Amino acid sequence: MAERKEIIRRRLVLYGWVQGVGLRYRARHAAERFGCTGWVRNEYDGSVTLELQGSREAVDEVLMSLERGAYVRIENLERVDLPVEPQERGFHIH
Repeated sequence: MAERKEIIRRRLVLYGWVQGVGLRYRARHAAERFGCTGWVRNEYDGSVTLELQGSREAVDEVLMSLERGAYVRIENLERVDLPVEPQERGFHIH
């Protein structure tokens, strides 16, 4: 019998060279690839905020794929765990 993975929700604020490099579209692609829901948006201070919901492994895979992206340089990262939103569907760019 397959083990059911715990679902988590995490807010990540990424600082560095993260705007104008396609990061939001990469985030959507990675989230869909690894089965995560949530959203991503550019902030006025030059950072990018990302909320991801999925298994801990899937959330980590999305972040790792963003860190490996060409032209992206994440210099600092804030991470906050949030309550899961059970009704959320899909991943959206704001």
